[in-house]
Amino acid sequence: MESGKGALLIHHGQLVDGTGAAPVPDGAVVVRDGRIRYAGPRKGAPPTEPDVPQVDARGGTIMPGLIEAHFHATYFNVAELADLDMKYPVEYVTLLAASNAKLALECGYTAARSGGCLHNIDVWLRKAIDSGLCPGPRLAVSGREICGAGGLMDWNPEYWKLGMEGLILLVNGPVEARAAVRKLVKDGAEWVKIYPTGDAASPSADHRALCMTAEEIEAAIREAHNYRLKVMGHCRASEGIKMSLRAGMDTLEHATFMDSEALDLLLSRDTPVVPALHFEHASVVRGKEFKLPSWCIDGHKETLEAGAESARMILKAGGRLGMGGDYGFAWNPHGDYARELSFFVDTVGFSTLETIKCATKTGAEIMGREKEIGTLAEGKLADILVVDGDVVKDIKVLEDRSRFIAVLQGGIVKAGRLAGKGG
Repeated sequence: MESGKGALLIHHGQLVDGTGAAPVPDGAVVVRDGRIRYAGPRKGAPPTEPDVPQVDARGGTIMPGLIEAHFHATYFNVAELADLDMKYPVEYVTLLAASNAKLALECGYTAARSGGCLHNIDVWLRKAIDSGLCPGPRLAVSGREICGAGGLMDWNPEYWKLGMEGLILLVNGPVEARAAVRKLVKDGAEWVKIYPTGDAASPSADHRALCMTAEEIEAAIREAHNYRLKVMGHCRASEGIKMSLRAGMDTLEHATFMDSEALDLLLSRDTPVVPALHFEHASVVRGKEFKLPSWCIDGHKETLEAGAESARMILKAGGRLGMGGDYGFAWNPHGDYARELSFFVDTVGFSTLETIKCATKTGAEIMGREKEIGTLAEGKLADILVVDGDVVKDIKVLEDRSRFIAVLQGGIVKAGRLAGKGG
């Protein structure tokens, strides 16, 4: 991915650095050759040339680019299961994924971690973004997902003889789990997504059910780690959470039904969690509109309440949380990413600065790129969001793309009002 050349001054706004520290009222960021050379009070900034390009924050906020830690590039207005695995050919899904990536960048998300993707498209999408062929977040990719046969992601009846190869690799036993990981290794994945547990959307493998055995989970994780890949696990049921942590899971997605034993395991391993609660909220609020069955909506109410309580428990205990809302469903569409942040502030009870830290610093840690992105600090890539508004007083400002003065990647304005205007 190309980085900007020369110097750039971003000023006239409060600086929120992503660490959770209090904002700097009159802040500035000096960028040189795509990297941050200074971030702090305007009075302490090093002198710049008189004609250096400037970005005026207009009294608003200068902050790190946001990081979506649970991104489904190939999900597009999914309203029924067929929309995921059989509605569109791979060619069209590829175009949809590129459109979703462009939208994410326009929404201020300069980096994202794939939480599962059809047909290995995210691997090639990352290459296209890094090569400058299309705009989008810096991606950490996962390709297809892995689930036990008959589990949450295995919904086509056997008599259809369809299989699920484009979306999911189905496994029976640890040998098949290892073989599935090896396929992803060859495909170029960085992360492996597995399904230890079910979800409220399934009539058979619900949110209290297990979808993989302990042996399958351990085999998948050990094989992935052998090839230096990381593993994320869709974990709702308490037993699935604990099995995953004992096996060495790198991140937990949802971690819905935490208990004290699970929390102790989580903290002892310092394993990050991505709750993805806005999907649950949208499923409850808009479920009837999209004809979700009552049992499914009721299940989402359970997972929403338990997931919010688990998130509060983890934060209070000093655990790490990333932000990612499972977007791409018809009732939770792409482009609404920042609603996850608003939900955590308005409903879950996090402070704005805590939530921004989750969506920037912790997101970078989850991606394994905390030395490059996630906070405004000297030496890091200049992935920066400049907002016309006080994000600390009203985090909902981040839901309004029209308020974005500039979205920068590597010091280059990629989106916002200044895009195409040279800064």
